[in-house]
Amino acid sequence: MNNEFRPYTLIAELTYRCPLRCPYCSNPLDFAEHGNEIDTDTWLRVFHEAEELGVVQLNLTGGEPLLRNDLELLVEEARKLDLYTNLITSGITLTFDRLSRLRAVGLDSVQISIQSTRPSVSNRIAGAPSFHRKLDAMRWITSLDLALTMNVVLHRENISEINEFIALAERMSADRLELANAQYLGWALQNRAALLPTREQIERARTVAAEAKARLRGSMEVLFVTPDYYTEYPKSCMEGWGRRFIVVNPEGLALPCHLAHTIPGLRFEHVTQRRLGDIWHHSAGFNRFRGEDWLPDPCRTCERRAGDFGGCRCQAFHVIGDAGMTDPACSLAPGHDFIESARAHADRTTGFPVLFEYRTGRGRSAR
Repeated sequence: MNNEFRPYTLIAELTYRCPLRCPYCSNPLDFAEHGNEIDTDTWLRVFHEAEELGVVQLNLTGGEPLLRNDLELLVEEARKLDLYTNLITSGITLTFDRLSRLRAVGLDSVQISIQSTRPSVSNRIAGAPSFHRKLDAMRWITSLDLALTMNVVLHRENISEINEFIALAERMSADRLELANAQYLGWALQNRAALLPTREQIERARTVAAEAKARLRGSMEVLFVTPDYYTEYPKSCMEGWGRRFIVVNPEGLALPCHLAHTIPGLRFEHVTQRRLGDIWHHSAGFNRFRGEDWLPDPCRTCERRAGDFGGCRCQAFHVIGDAGMTDPACSLAPGHDFIESARAHADRTTGFPVLFEYRTGRGRSAR
């Protein structure tokens, strides 16, 4: 096996279905037009094939993974394979009895998303009543001694609550707090004008998060993720294209990242038609942006090229129309003016509440 491209994490997108309508959702805009979800037996086979490749961590996500009736069977099989299994959920369809069953069959940790510390704002951002159910879910998680991550997607409307989010995570006894600014792809790109914070908001939040990280070291991990639009250089998307992560989407398409299949001209394969190991090693889609040989200028001669690998391929396509170009978030990229323009618009925009475009059951946007 080529250890340079050994996957450590399988991201199993079990469904695109979700009771929430968050305006930064990473599910595709046309999710309702995608095919049927793959069945239980296929997922179990994929888990075995992933473990054979060297995967040690499994993220069960969606949409809302709790909407799968076979979730307990999937967790039980993952435990037999000794995969560290993390459930990423909104929590609002969770019950204490079901969480107890999931723990009993081998679930290791749960990540719950919070939209705001104010119930009415949280419910408006999520597009559905959900705030108090999320708090109940977090209490159940810690009562069962499961590891709890509280995840917050930060954006223009909620970033001023940074202190309140930290205090809430402490009250919920979270093991980990992810203060992750929205990444502007999928529905977040659709809603970028309403979501993108100002530089001043980002800097204040970063300072508060850094102070909390130092204060809580040893009791709670605090992670602050700066949005790509406010970094000098891009991050390595998924630790590099096809290097450490495999995503399998609800219809069985194996991908190097959640939205890779939205890039025209790339060919990805279904786990129903080919073994996961063959796809990982030999798929044209996985190999297209691996390594450094494909890099364009200015990445080709940049000393950072082995760390960020040119940044996000999806962002390059969705912002400037070419996945083979340097991520426009990079200050050296030819397309960086698109990012600067979006930041300038954020600085000029004032007033709340903002108007979001929400996804509907048909995948179309509605205000």
